[in-house]
Amino acid sequence: MPKKKNAKNMSYTKQLEAISKVSKMITSNLYLEDILKLIVTLTAEIMDSKICSLMLIDEKKNALVLKATQSMSEIYNKKPPLKLGEGIAGKVALENKPKCVYDISNEPEYKSKDIAHKEALKSLLSVPLAVRERVIGVLNIYTSYPHKFTKDEINILISVANQAAIVIENAELMVKTRVIQEELETRKVVERAKGILMREQNLSEEEAFRKIQKQSMDLRKSMREIAEAIILISNMKAIS
Repeated sequence: MPKKKNAKNMSYTKQLEAISKVSKMITSNLYLEDILKLIVTLTAEIMDSKICSLMLIDEKKNALVLKATQSMSEIYNKKPPLKLGEGIAGKVALENKPKCVYDISNEPEYKSKDIAHKEALKSLLSVPLAVRERVIGVLNIYTSYPHKFTKDEINILISVANQAAIVIENAELMVKTRVIQEELETRKVVERAKGILMREQNLSEEEAFRKIQKQSMDLRKSMREIAEAIILISNMKAIS
């Protein structure tokens, strides 16, 4: 049987270093996918976990979707989404409270017993990822041996989850900000191209827009690419 590692035996410095690494990601320029992978890898290491998984809430589906795990298990990585309130992780997300399961095989609420059996997963600790009381997902760790999680271990995972939730929210906000900025830039470019077509081809604003839109569809290019081409051609004509 693998040697158990509880919070009292783990290096306190190692725990702080891991949490610090997660915290530093708050100001990193990493993509969200890379951030999630780092979180589960670090968490699995400090918690001596066979599998660590991170699930985020898909608001459209009202379900938890597996987003990252350090496991190479294909069957685990293809786990289906869980409705909020469904299974252990679903209840943790709905109630915003951590939950421990000593024996997954005997837990009526656990939904993926077949996968747990194939992967030899025994115990589970699941904690919510929450920012200002708003749950955005859950962080799960599994052991390969029966294990009663201590209060210290639960607190460590909660600390990691709290930091991870902030990192994830910041990364998502950055993505949304970039998308908004790109949309604004695209709008400016299209407006400029419309003006050129209206002036040079004596078109109405709607006709100019439709022409850009049609070229975009015909050539399978974005409207921004078509607009930029129109502006470039106009500039070249001005130079010549």
